[in-house]
Amino acid sequence: MVFGFGKEWKELNRFSKLSDKQRSIVFYAENKASINHFRLLISELTEKKNLQICYVTSEKEDPLLLQENDNIHTFYIGDGTVRTKFFLTLKASILIMDMPDLETFHIKRSKVFPVHYIYIFHSMFSVHSYLRKGAIDNFDTIFCVGEHHKNEIRETEKIYGLKKKRLVEYGFGRLDTLLQEKTKLEIKKLDKNNLIIITPSYGKDNLLEVCGIELIDILLKSNFKVLLRPHFRIFKESKNTIDKIKKRFDSNGNFQIEEGIIPPEKFHSSTCMISDWSGISLEYAFTFERPVIFIDVPKKELNPHSKDISSEPIENIIRSKVGYVIPTDNLTKIPDIIKNIEKDPISENIGEILSKTVYNVMQSSKIGANVIEDIHNEISKDKKFS
Repeated sequence: MVFGFGKEWKELNRFSKLSDKQRSIVFYAENKASINHFRLLISELTEKKNLQICYVTSEKEDPLLLQENDNIHTFYIGDGTVRTKFFLTLKASILIMDMPDLETFHIKRSKVFPVHYIYIFHSMFSVHSYLRKGAIDNFDTIFCVGEHHKNEIRETEKIYGLKKKRLVEYGFGRLDTLLQEKTKLEIKKLDKNNLIIITPSYGKDNLLEVCGIELIDILLKSNFKVLLRPHFRIFKESKNTIDKIKKRFDSNGNFQIEEGIIPPEKFHSSTCMISDWSGISLEYAFTFERPVIFIDVPKKELNPHSKDISSEPIENIIRSKVGYVIPTDNLTKIPDIIKNIEKDPISENIGEILSKTVYNVMQSSKIGANVIEDIHNEISKDKKFS
């Protein structure tokens, strides 16, 4: 979809002209990954419950902009001044988003209406380790992935004297989507083709910066195919490294860089995932109940106050239980691990770990839609919307 100059202002104006009922439930998507966390929830609200929603996005290529559902009103507002204005002047009963740091930087709560803000996690990782201090303090309701999120948020509220938020035992919509895809694609009987997916997180010590070229070289020389999908921030923050990798491997037909979402057929036909501290690593382990290989690089620190919270971050605890943590000076052992990964004994315990880590597997959208409907009905009774 092509948007010309001034289009974002026209889209904001079009949004403001909707009736109160039409824009009472609003989703905001920050980037191309957001729809992965919203898709099943939106389907439950609009198709099962027949509710109208607005979907406002800052992603030009958002696939939902092309949808043809009468219950979904879509708008593209970019990520500049129009977005800032949208948040400041929002009149809606509920805003659902996976972007943290509300009120912390330039994205503020509405100054004209008492909007109810719902936060959906885009990672299963612990709140105090993968988000900045205060990142979700200004939301009203939090859709928690698992018990670790509830415990961490309640401890944070107690330590910092914060108002209690409504915590929902929700789950992880992205994982549910992957499990649905897995079932559908298994029917197609996708062939495994020795494809290894590498998913570096961002930060100065990500695996791509530390040992990316060496790792890719080892895999290709071991006759594996490699799909490299860096975090989207890496393309800006580590441009020189990306350029070096392209120059070195672009001519190799077994190597590919993915700048967007990993195509489902490739994700589900892959043999193994290699990561560092990327949240997608747990998605992969739990989807296939298959070990992930973690390159042991330093973890980026977004919250220097994380030690204020007594809980050990879930991702620190869980990595060695769902995969192999490999030092950067021992990369040559990785091909042998991959060759035996289908029979790996670690796989036997991943299903149990999943059930203890994530709420409502395959049921999150129903739980979330019921909560949103209940909040919407509560607000409607207060006659804030006609």
